[in-house]
Amino acid sequence: MAETTTVQRTPRKAAVAAWSGSALEYYDLAIYGTAAALVFPTIFFPEGNQAVATVASLATFGVAYVARPFGSFLMGHIGDRFGRKQILIGTLLLMGVSTFLIGCLPSYDKVGMLAPILLVTLRLLQGLSAAGEQAGANSMSFEHAPDDRRGFFTSWTLSGTQGGQVLAPLVFLPVIALLSDEQLHSWGWRIPFWISAALLVVGFIIRRSLDETPEFHAEKKSAEVPPAPLALLFRHHWRGVLRVFFASFIAMVNTVFQVFALNFATSDEYGIGISSTTMLWLAIVANIIAVGTIPLWASLSDRVGRKPVFVAGLIGTAVMVTVFLWSISTGNVALVLITGILLAGIIYSMPNACWPSTYAEYFPTSVRLSGMAIGTQFGFALAGFTPAIAGALMGGNADNWYRVALFAFGAVLISLIAVLSGPKATHKVLTRDLGRTHTSDEVTRVPAGVAG
Repeated sequence: MAETTTVQRTPRKAAVAAWSGSALEYYDLAIYGTAAALVFPTIFFPEGNQAVATVASLATFGVAYVARPFGSFLMGHIGDRFGRKQILIGTLLLMGVSTFLIGCLPSYDKVGMLAPILLVTLRLLQGLSAAGEQAGANSMSFEHAPDDRRGFFTSWTLSGTQGGQVLAPLVFLPVIALLSDEQLHSWGWRIPFWISAALLVVGFIIRRSLDETPEFHAEKKSAEVPPAPLALLFRHHWRGVLRVFFASFIAMVNTVFQVFALNFATSDEYGIGISSTTMLWLAIVANIIAVGTIPLWASLSDRVGRKPVFVAGLIGTAVMVTVFLWSISTGNVALVLITGILLAGIIYSMPNACWPSTYAEYFPTSVRLSGMAIGTQFGFALAGFTPAIAGALMGGNADNWYRVALFAFGAVLISLIAVLSGPKATHKVLTRDLGRTHTSDEVTRVPAGVAG
């Protein structure tokens, strides 16, 4: 009996591990998105039609989201069969190495079509890594957290993603500001990708020292770990997977803000005339604010429930993403900064704070990682192709911004319906009982003020 209790909950250590790895993961993804919007059209594609090159470049950003759904099956099986720690270390290494190698690629001028082929290949590897990163980090921090503070500690994963999205433009800013266009396009763009190697080392050291979660350890000791987690997931928990899939459409708002808006505001194609430096600073400030607001919203969800905070955030996001896109079309820099900060720093932070614990509470420990991984990664596929879809909807005309706004509004509405269909008051259920009998009156509840 004592053997099953040797693994203790270490919520702070797990949260730091989740934060650091997610920061690296989303630093890597954010620098790719920034480069795809600003420099990749001229580096990895032939000269000619700028609009075609831009759409092609933004499409390579979405390519990773093709690999992510397929990778989620593999990562989900490994995480639920062999443990959360295996996923956290594996995804970190795969993402870090792939990102570094992107910085080493030759340009189209040097090797022709081989350049975009290699770029897409490494982007696919990034997608495989991302397929397990958030689900693994969420599961690790969620299962180490006290029962009545799961929202707060699990939100550190998403706070880490915002941290990575702060670091990415901070690295790109001096590169853009200090180098000439010729230097930027020849070697300067590579610097942010090479820096990821240092972040990889730090993240690896932190994650290597982390213990497996008590919940998974208990299942392993009692021989309750399923030999085929995916079969169990789709036999008994397919409704949860579908709910997560549709709820995850909200993620497309992030790529509208991080990638499409950057291209919309700065590209000569649209004639808005806002500088890339201004838009990068907007991303920095908004994400710094989000690093602080995400834990606050998550703590609120620990007290009042996931659904009220999640739903309020979805409604606010649907409104603010429309206002933000309209503000870019006006070319008013002050208006763009204010609406962008409100959207990404405050309002969108509400669903971002809630979804890690919300989705985790849909599933029992035996299929938690695979349920979250598969549901989110299929749902996130929309987010990956949002910049390319938005570019196509714009048709090179800035007056068509409303088409993108309608597209975003529709995606958020689907997410809202999915969240509303979910179970109530899961934040009051003990971790060991989640996903099993949370609709029963006999389920054990978290006592008020007890950490569990």
